[in-house]
Amino acid sequence: MTTPDSPVGVRYLVDDVDAAIAFYTTHLGFTLNMSAAPAFADVTRGPLRLLLSGAASSGARVTPADLASSPGRNRIHLVVDDLEAEVDRLGSAGVDFASGLVSGSGGSQILLADPSGNLVELFQPKG
Repeated sequence: MTTPDSPVGVRYLVDDVDAAIAFYTTHLGFTLNMSAAPAFADVTRGPLRLLLSGAASSGARVTPADLASSPGRNRIHLVVDDLEAEVDRLGSAGVDFASGLVSGSGGSQILLADPSGNLVELFQPKG
């Protein structure tokens, strides 16, 4: 088992590894560490390691067929300093949002979806 200070790994099943690489590196500040497209890519942002698994990857092949084609409500959560500026920047770049801006007692958030429908939450803490 990894130590508590190890990077956090999340696997997203994607329809198109190259499109996912472009989305995460262009719009959300991830760095490409390794690509074996069309099967797999590894991108990071700070301590988050995002494993982008296409249909030919072992990560996708192990997923039961009834779950493989429908993204869930789970999502990665990225903290931002200025949510409105990020919404403007991403909207200007043609990124579609999966929700409107929602504010609550802890802060504000908005959802966007990657090219395969996996959700990403941008969150600005109240403060």
